[in-house]
Amino acid sequence: MNASTWISRSVSRLRTPAAAKDTAATAATAAVETAPRKKAKAELPPRSLNERLDATLRRHGEAMAPRALRRALTDLQAVVDARVSEVEAGRRAGEVMHWYAELDAAERRDVWLLISERFAPDGKKLSSARARHEAAVGTADEGQAEVHLRRALASPRARLLQRFTIDPEGMRFLLDLRAELLPQMKGERRFVPLDAELEHLFSTWFDVAFLDLRRISWDSPASLIEKLIQYEAVHDIKSWADVKNRLDSDRRCYGFFHPRLPDVPLIFVEVALVDHISDGIVPLLDEAAALATAAKATTAIFYSISNTQTGLRGVSFGDSLIKRVVETLQAEFPKLKVFATLSPIPGFRQWLGKHAAEVLLRLDDKRAAELGRALGSLPPTPDRLLAAADQALALDPKSPVRQTLMQCAAEYLGRATVEGKPVDPVARFHLGNGARVERLNWAGDPSPKGLKQSYGLMVNYLYDLKRLDKHRALLAQGKVAVSGDIDALFLKG
Repeated sequence: MNASTWISRSVSRLRTPAAAKDTAATAATAAVETAPRKKAKAELPPRSLNERLDATLRRHGEAMAPRALRRALTDLQAVVDARVSEVEAGRRAGEVMHWYAELDAAERRDVWLLISERFAPDGKKLSSARARHEAAVGTADEGQAEVHLRRALASPRARLLQRFTIDPEGMRFLLDLRAELLPQMKGERRFVPLDAELEHLFSTWFDVAFLDLRRISWDSPASLIEKLIQYEAVHDIKSWADVKNRLDSDRRCYGFFHPRLPDVPLIFVEVALVDHISDGIVPLLDEAAALATAAKATTAIFYSISNTQTGLRGVSFGDSLIKRVVETLQAEFPKLKVFATLSPIPGFRQWLGKHAAEVLLRLDDKRAAELGRALGSLPPTPDRLLAAADQALALDPKSPVRQTLMQCAAEYLGRATVEGKPVDPVARFHLGNGARVERLNWAGDPSPKGLKQSYGLMVNYLYDLKRLDKHRALLAQGKVAVSGDIDALFLKG
């Protein structure tokens, strides 16, 4: 037996059972402690953008590796480099657009963060400029201090985005970027600066003074007509025969176009030339209906207005479109005197589902009793009313349920407001343009979509050209302009 073997055996005899148990316990404790440490490592808080840029390795859950993130930042900084010409900046922007197109959704979010956070105004310069302006208010230096503040507020971010538009595809790129960005805004507030910068720039670039109003007809290029089919948002176009009907001689379709996007209408409106205010969409979309004589028309009905670019949300030019179209129509058809819409009421059903109980409490005793007998419930209940409303198309004109739904729709359009503005988005648009709520139309849209939105109800908004400013002034006071017919439907309670 050699010395090494003898020492090992001697030591093993000297070890007590307790010592062995302690060794096992120590091993078990180490195993137990390892799991929490591993779990804690997986639950580390997310790193800031600056920490990721300074790091070497990518952590689990991060899209771009630090090296790729730094390379993307370098490419973006190269675009905004003040030392290069506009032509070279445009070329560099084109290269960014090329590799950006290959990124997945998570990697694009990293690029948005880079633009938001790494191209912000200089904080120290901005703070100094603000202090200087505040100190100069009311003095002879105020004007110069304001100029200094404006320069400090100008961010490298705006310069970067502007240089993308040098490339022929740059405007399209930025519109698509914002369209992809907008749905992410609620979950990531760090994108707010980028979104605000884009909206501000778009408000300037897409000012109506820079837009062309063009008529879209059956003789327009097929690619443009396909855009109508693609972007129609109010009444889906089902076929080429359908779109041909909408572009026939007794119809007009106009769109606003931007010089950098000449083949895409930013917004378009469809108009029917008729001899009365329309009360239903079915006759207007009837492909077999006889053509009207456009020259004899007295009324122009705007029955569909569609925005095509999600990226332009918050940029308003719809009111200008209607004004320009009215002027164009008047020049072509001097007999036109009435300009009105036939509009959906997209939020009515949802609103009634939330407020039916309140409405029922405001019915007078006689109307409540009539409605209760029709519903088989005295007093009438919200559940019974909403269930009966689902059979709206089967209700006859004298039905208390139908009369109550008309009253509710009048309340919704004429009195339901938030911060002084109509709750309904379509009402908010037209009333904001100076129109008034003119008339409700029962079964105006009996399609599944119309029933889902508003139990088939539609509304006419009247554009009284002499009272547009008056109606806008009323709305500024939180009051909705309505006709006598709508006023008569309001609940008195």
